[in-house]
Amino acid sequence: MKNIISKVILGSFVVGAVGMANAQKIDAKAKKILDDITANYNSKKNSYFKFSFGTGLNGQVNKTEPGIYYTAGDKYKLKIMDTEQIFDGNKIYNINADDMEVTIAKPNGSTTMFSPINYLTTYRNEYNVTYNGKKTVNGVSTDFIKLTPVKANGIQFVYLFVDSAKKQMVKLEQYGNNKDVAVIAIKEYKENQNLDPNMFVFDKNKFKNYIITEL
Repeated sequence: MKNIISKVILGSFVVGAVGMANAQKIDAKAKKILDDITANYNSKKNSYFKFSFGTGLNGQVNKTEPGIYYTAGDKYKLKIMDTEQIFDGNKIYNINADDMEVTIAKPNGSTTMFSPINYLTTYRNEYNVTYNGKKTVNGVSTDFIKLTPVKANGIQFVYLFVDSAKKQMVKLEQYGNNKDVAVIAIKEYKENQNLDPNMFVFDKNKFKNYIITEL
């Protein structure tokens, strides 16, 4: 489980950066729903998601762990089990408490985090988007949207389940060509909180005994 989580956080489930393709098809209804959610989240000072993170093979989730995700503007903090990632707007800090290692790197524009909201931006250029009707998820009536890569990127397809009334994401499922599956089901959402000013700051003094590698 730890290895699977590390792969996801460090970019195994990534979206290759591709240009706008003429063959790309985006359903108008699905686009409106996703754009409304994006505008809702972007209008907030900050957002917090508590979620369950599931992984498995052959389309079946067999392990789940709790996770948290904070975002404010272009900054974020994601934590699952003993692995944490911070983006301070400039650099990405991957922190593995179990291995006592920190990797620091500049974002290269070719990968994206598997987070509760990452597909709200990447779908615009990189996926065909279809609206697949209504589906009940954990007692919530959601709009079911399917994303299929325009170009090969290791992902077979992504399912998004959206509460359009609240303009919030409820669940997302990502299926890889290698038969891996990763699922985020949002359990709690908060917005416009009074966050610690250092929420998105990496303090090296807290990791003196860690191996720190800057790429």
